[in-house]
Amino acid sequence: MSIRIITHTPEETIEFAETTGKKLRAGDMIVYKGGLGAGKTTFTRGIATGLGLGDCVSSPTFALVNEYHGENITLYHFDMYRIQTEEGLESTGFFDYPFEDNIAVIEWSENIIGYLPENVINITINVLNETDREIIIEGGDRFC
Repeated sequence: MSIRIITHTPEETIEFAETTGKKLRAGDMIVYKGGLGAGKTTFTRGIATGLGLGDCVSSPTFALVNEYHGENITLYHFDMYRIQTEEGLESTGFFDYPFEDNIAVIEWSENIIGYLPENVINITINVLNETDREIIIEGGDRFC
């Protein structure tokens, strides 16, 4: 099952992502598909807000992972743009994170697709023009 929506501003993208974030639960892993500047970090900002973690989300491009801690849950925000091998993935500490008790979002997930669990939530963000985005969520009917 999937849902498809078009947003026309970054604020609409954040609002939709906030609604999505409120439906997430511990153990969820979101894998993004979308090019540079598509809005993956913007969407993550909305997810963090929906989870009650605030909106101080920034791109983890140079850090590889940013952590946003709440009272009951942590959001791990990975950027796998520079990761191409299992050794590279291992160097991030990826396999040591307690995913079952928290939520993870992964940008450039296609670089590590062979190391992800089967039950991920796929979010594709397609750039339609300067402001419009097509967002497709696949991975469960709770998002419909």
